[in-house]
Amino acid sequence: MRKRLYTHVLIRGYTMIELLVAMAIIAMLLSIAAPKYFANLDKAKEDVLREDLYILRDALDKFYADKGKYPEKLDDLVEQKYLRAIPVDPFTESNKSWVVVTSEDASLGVVQDVKSSAPNKARNGTWYKDW
Repeated sequence: MRKRLYTHVLIRGYTMIELLVAMAIIAMLLSIAAPKYFANLDKAKEDVLREDLYILRDALDKFYADKGKYPEKLDDLVEQKYLRAIPVDPFTESNKSWVVVTSEDASLGVVQDVKSSAPNKARNGTWYKDW
């Protein structure tokens, strides 16, 4: 007696229920991870803004110590090699949006301090423009 060997190839797919369960699990994981991601993104931008303000103010202080007056414009810091480039404000995403605080005494130069022009509040409740 001869035995016949049949090979059956079963092509198995996913059922609709399995796909819905997988999508529900992914959605649940995203709902947990997304708020933490965006909170960390805001924290990183605030840290970058603090560092940029520190660098700009330090360069202004060094310029004043060397020249005896503040620069006429922010670009003077780059032209005089106190900075390689004007940093980009992480909230406005521009290096042209810095708010220049002028010196009260005109003989001391123009750019005494810089502030951000970002209209938002920080996580601690203070305004970015007041930093």
